[in-house]
Amino acid sequence: MTKRDLVIQISNETGLIQQDVLAVVQKTLDHITAALTKGETVELRNFGVFEVKLRKPRIGRNPNDPGKDVQIPCRAVVKFKPGKEMREVVLKLTDKLANGTE
Repeated sequence: MTKRDLVIQISNETGLIQQDVLAVVQKTLDHITAALTKGETVELRNFGVFEVKLRKPRIGRNPNDPGKDVQIPCRAVVKFKPGKEMREVVLKLTDKLANGTE
């Protein structure tokens, strides 16, 4: 699902104009991004938690030259932890995905 798909779906369900829905969705994403760049945690109840974590430096391997080690520096990354309701709904997909039926 793309942002456009999301906007169309919300517009169809609410009767709001797509441009208005796009503006709200984009502002929401902008505010989440802004909070994360300040180092804040963003918690959306029943959906999940976004937070910035520092990934430790590590040594990787170059796939084209496996004998050569590559130093990977530490970096800030965004982590997402799903909320309880999302986790439970997604967990129900286990059997469908394991059996190859969607």
